[in-house]
Amino acid sequence: MFCTACGLQIKDEDPFCSGCGRPTGVPPTTPAAVRPRLSRPMYDKKIAGVCAGFARYFGIDVTLVRVLWLVIGVFTGVGLLAYPIAWICMPKDETPICTVPVQQM
Repeated sequence: MFCTACGLQIKDEDPFCSGCGRPTGVPPTTPAAVRPRLSRPMYDKKIAGVCAGFARYFGIDVTLVRVLWLVIGVFTGVGLLAYPIAWICMPKDETPICTVPVQQM
């Protein structure tokens, strides 16, 4: 494929021309473009699923998020106020993931 602006040969999957920087019309397919939605999962919750939702959104371990939330809550008090607010504001997952296999008859 060739750039229509500068005539430089580019790969078919390149979203931009390396010579002039114009878009080629190919949408970028990066992992960052497919970020999970911030919501409360109902399968990995302890209280309301707020920490599990933040862990899934940022791609880190849920135990680390729970410990950080506890430390921030104890030492600053912000976590104690922010948790109920996040509980109210964060939506539940649309479709719960079934962790128990369904038996067929």
